[in-house]
Amino acid sequence: MKLISYYNSTDEQDHLALVHEDHYYDLQDLDWRLPGNMQLFLYAWDDVIETALEYNQLIKEGKVKQARPKPLKEAKILAPVAQPSSCRDGYAFRQHVEAARRNRNVEMITEFDQYPVFYFTNHNSIQGPGDVICMPDHFEKLDYELEVAIVINRKGRNIPAAEADSYIGGFMIMNDLSARTLQMEEMKLNLGPAKGKDFATAIGPWLVTPDEMESYKVSAKEGHTGNNYNLEMKCWVNGNLFSQGNMSDMNWSFAEIIERASYGVDLLPGDVIGSGTVGTGCFLELNGTAKLNDANYTEQWLQEGDIVEMEITGLGRLTNTIRKEESDFSILGLKKMV
Repeated sequence: MKLISYYNSTDEQDHLALVHEDHYYDLQDLDWRLPGNMQLFLYAWDDVIETALEYNQLIKEGKVKQARPKPLKEAKILAPVAQPSSCRDGYAFRQHVEAARRNRNVEMITEFDQYPVFYFTNHNSIQGPGDVICMPDHFEKLDYELEVAIVINRKGRNIPAAEADSYIGGFMIMNDLSARTLQMEEMKLNLGPAKGKDFATAIGPWLVTPDEMESYKVSAKEGHTGNNYNLEMKCWVNGNLFSQGNMSDMNWSFAEIIERASYGVDLLPGDVIGSGTVGTGCFLELNGTAKLNDANYTEQWLQEGDIVEMEITGLGRLTNTIRKEESDFSILGLKKMV
């Protein structure tokens, strides 16, 4: 089942809908008892998921008459989880971590194999498809990051990895946008990324529930616990393919990340968790690898007007356009004046 959140101009609220091919069906048009937005749907998950799946099947069979299908191209699509209660981002792909460290002339860190790490990013800056508005300092080495994300569908604490997949409500594409100059300056202070990450994270275009993922399921890496999936991951900038990987390359599973994240902490419906960047999944890694082979290589970064398209098997295509905010305010400029 594919679910979108979309903006309804009549009541100026986000609504929840089922997607079938190139049309969508508002959930409350299907059945007034179903929740009207994603937040309510996730909190009521165990009570409503079977009913929603039944309607999804009826739509596929052409047996739904009470709800009028609407063209998907006319919907103002929001982030599937338009108001997440939190957003964590993991570090699950060894290939990306190894390449990034190699490009900085540092050895692979042994702690990567001991536990899955994550950081918190700004859940109030989550957005869906469409324009990404950037300040001047964000354009100092502006980057995309190709990832998969999940959303938690029920409250849990100290969740064992062996049970954690049942806490996943669905999967989405994630673009963890990064202002690399701000990020690298901050990380010298050993507090992790903050200002370089908090301006925008794009997810979407829809949430794909686990029932649609069964045919892609593969085993987790040896010695690891949880489901993994054979999903090809790609990213284009202005129509040029730059990144290509596979979700099955995740060394840490989402189940293991959930176990770590829930240790001594309540996870809540609506919490979003990203996988971390797939191998080759950002300009930072690609530029570093290219410069190892050619010291004169010209680095590439996102520019105003660039179109970033991410596609993951079964999860659709997420498209964002980079725009510049009309402001001259500059953190870097202020810093240099001090």
